[in-house]
Amino acid sequence: MLFFSKKEQIILVFLVVIVVSISLFNFLNKEKPELLDDETLVEDYINGLNELDEENSEEPSEIMVHISGQVYNPGLVILEAGSRLIDAVELAGGLKKDADLDKINLAKKLSDEEKIYIPKIGEEYIEEVYKSSNSSTTSGKININTCTKEELMSLPGIGEVLADRIMKYRSENKFQTIEDIKNVSGIGEKRFEDIKDLIIVK
Repeated sequence: MLFFSKKEQIILVFLVVIVVSISLFNFLNKEKPELLDDETLVEDYINGLNELDEENSEEPSEIMVHISGQVYNPGLVILEAGSRLIDAVELAGGLKKDADLDKINLAKKLSDEEKIYIPKIGEEYIEEVYKSSNSSTTSGKININTCTKEELMSLPGIGEVLADRIMKYRSENKFQTIEDIKNVSGIGEKRFEDIKDLIIVK
């Protein structure tokens, strides 16, 4: 059995107090995990959805169109996004000699899922694009306040998803100017530049 003098006992007690104090100090000052409030969680969730939406709304690198009529190899062709009618014609084997060039625009930009018909010389042909009985088009331009989903999808770079977003937006906020279409998620400056000369508001 160990015996300590009074002086040694005092020193021992002093050391114990110091050790306990240091341990208690470290415990109380240990970094606590940050608790996120409901508002922060909701904000993070919305930001995540917006990022996902931006990724999904990016323009595809390729488009597929159906070309028929006076070309040597009618059918489906795959092109780079932003391609024009002349590019689709070349992939379809070129124009036949009796193709009516006065009724088509070889410089026209194409969009995904578009159907193209190359008429024959002398053939009675009426382009269906931009024709509507409800006056949703004027001078070949689409009125984005009244047009159909199909008419929206005929615009360059506008697929089914964006067409639905445009129609949803206009049901809640009527377009006052064509620039307002940029308020629709997925329609940025580049896409607007591609369609601004093809749309109007009334």
